[in-house]
Amino acid sequence: MKRILLQCLLMAVLVANHTVVTADQASDTQKMLNDQVLAKPFSVEDEAKLNSYIEEATKRGTPPKSQPSKYWRQGYTCNDLRRYSWNDYRDCSYYHHYYGYYWPY
Repeated sequence: MKRILLQCLLMAVLVANHTVVTADQASDTQKMLNDQVLAKPFSVEDEAKLNSYIEEATKRGTPPKSQPSKYWRQGYTCNDLRRYSWNDYRDCSYYHHYYGYYWPY
């Protein structure tokens, strides 16, 4: 009986230790991800390119792509696509400008 109790106690200590390490790792991972996001500055140049693209496509009367990006998810806006692809962000923004609403899901 003592042996089983000792094994259970040892197992509890090991699980508690693992949980602390996992929480520390999660904190470090979150910090790393935050640093990566903040390392990418907002680019006014990109917004100027986007506005220029939308203006030119509108002048030409070119309809936007009707097929949503493969990354498009329910609840997304065009800004959510920036992390995946500039072209997807641009196409979504033009679609939203052209129709006044986002791609269907």
